[in-house]
Parts: sequence; structure tokens; C-alpha cells
Amino acid sequence: MTAAPDSPTPDSPDDTTADRPRSGSVETELAKERTFGGAGIDVDREIRVIDLADTSRTQSELDDEIWNAAADIGFFQITGHGIDERAIDAAFDMAERFFALPDGVKAKRRMAPGTNSGWEFRSQRRPSTGTLDQKESYQVTVSRMDLLDLWPTGDELADFERTMRSFESTNHALAMRVLSSFARKLGFDDEFFTERHDPTSPEYQSTLRLLHYLPVEVDDLRRDEWRAGAHTDFDCLTLLHQRPGQRGLQVCPGADAAARAGDGELGWTSIEPTPGTITCNIGDMLMRWSDDKLPSTLHRVRMPRPDEHLGPRYSIAYFAQADRDAVIEPPSGRHAPITASDYLQQRIAANFAAG
Repeated sequence: MTAAPDSPTPDSPDDTTADRPRSGSVETELAKERTFGGAGIDVDREIRVIDLADTSRTQSELDDEIWNAAADIGFFQITGHGIDERAIDAAFDMAERFFALPDGVKAKRRMAPGTNSGWEFRSQRRPSTGTLDQKESYQVTVSRMDLLDLWPTGDELADFERTMRSFESTNHALAMRVLSSFARKLGFDDEFFTERHDPTSPEYQSTLRLLHYLPVEVDDLRRDEWRAGAHTDFDCLTLLHQRPGQRGLQVCPGADAAARAGDGELGWTSIEPTPGTITCNIGDMLMRWSDDKLPSTLHRVRMPRPDEHLGPRYSIAYFAQADRDAVIEPPSGRHAPITASDYLQQRIAANFAAG
């Protein structure tokens, strides 16, 4: 998963970057990410599941539960989120139909450098592996789609634009609900993050990313290739929709990553895709904004194993990325202020191949 993947020296011992200096520089973060490309070992860990529709708890109790789950390993799952399963199915159906279009049609909507919008095919090169991810993606950033002429026409794919605009809007609303919970715990106004993720602003850069991981043959499975290499996300919060039976997402919480010494192997925990469940994770922007109290955790999509589904894997991620002109500045001043635009562009530049 990804859009789209860090900040230094956390207070929490379970942070992915416990041995980073306090500089908070993107260069330092990327240097650290480059050390995490190995296969590692499987480790069982609890990924907490939170029911947002549970009326037996107060809002304050729910805020505490969300915060504790996020502060633990940076990943948690939510149910009772209000997104109709039919809307999710419709979005996946459209995603599959888009990726089935001829390459020549998709290439008309190719991602231009620096835009983080449009179609790309095997162009994302993770610093952790130095190899290209085995996938293609189509990224919807609503503030840029018309300007860059990135929507397929009705003749090419009927009803695609309407479906994706609606699904993007639904995910934005849910992401803002979760971010408002974090805002309250950080001592900000309820609307602090909502005001900095404004779909009506030309500076809006949150992204709905459709992902198609390529099918493989048993004879082609390689230990040194990844559907998506180890990384952290660039954004504040990621909402990930997965398809049951299409496995591969794994996480490596910070305590394990920080304890790695010499050629020791990292421990990876699989997150199983289940109906009605959305996987959430903290991104680099929010880690920085929270004074490193909320960890942005390493994750990847491994290649399937011989006894697993070898066909295509589809997922849809919503990346809540602060508006370009938003200034990421933690309350303590621990990290230097930086605009979300500058922060995101530095990370994109390090992850996409030229050309």
C-alpha cells in the first residue's frame, strides 16, 4: 500500500525510528529506510480492531482507544465506519476495469513528474529495496484531475469519474473523523486537521490511489522482489481497503525495527483482509505533527507464496495528505516547520524512477 511512505527520536519505545537523530530531515529518514529491504521473519502481533459505531463508549473513551492503538504500533483497523460495502465493491469494480484498459489508453493519463496524480506502471522504486515495485497505480487528486485532463472519457470507461469522486469524498469524510480524534488528543481544535485537508482548496493534495499488483507464476517467485517494498507512508493518515483472499500486507512495528542490529532480521506481521474492515495507519506527516508520539510504521506488500492466490491483487488507499500550503509544525518545536508541499515532494522524488 502506499502514496501514496518519518521523523526522529520518538518518546515512544515502539516507534519505527527510535535511533534517528532529532534533525527531522527527509534525507535522514530516507537513509534509515534504505536499511530495511530484507525478507525478515513472520511474527504474530495484535492489530487492534476498533468499532466506531459502538454506542457503549463516550467520544472521549473512543478517542483514547484510537490513540492507544495508533501509538502502539501505528496500525489499527476500524469497523462500523459507515462506508457501505456496496460503494467499496463499486470502487473496486471500476478499478479493475480501469487497469484492464489498453496501456495506450491509460498512458494518456500518465503521471507527470511532481504531480502525484494519474497512472504509473512499475515506476516506484523504494529506497529500502532499490528495485521497482511490481504494480501499477492510478492516483486521483481531485484538485488536479480536470486541470491535467486525467479522467478517462465516458467512451473509455463510463461512470468512472462519478464513482471515484464519490468514493474519494466518502473516504475524506472518514479520514477527517479519525484525524479529529487525534486533534483532540493533541490539544488542537476538533477541526484542526480538517481545515488543513480542504477539498475545495486548489492546494488540496490528498489522494485516492487505486492499486493493481501484477499476477505471478510459481516459477517466477523471487525472494528479492516485492509487490511493494518496505516503506512508511508520506501522509497524515492512510485508509486502506483490501479484497478478501488477496493477502500480502505486512507491518514491522518500531520496537522490532529499532532493535535490529547488524544483519538481524526484522519481524513482519501480516494484516489479513476481512470484509467490512478498513486498515488505518499513521503517516510521516502526522508523526512529525504529533512530536513523534504517533509512529509512522514500516510496511510492505510481499510477493504471494506458492500456496496462495497468485493472480492480481487489488487494493484502494486514501492518503490524507495535508494541503500544500499547510505548515507542519509540532507543538513543542521539536522539528523545524516545513510546508506539506515541500515535505511531500522530497519524498516523491526519492520514490519514483525518472522517465
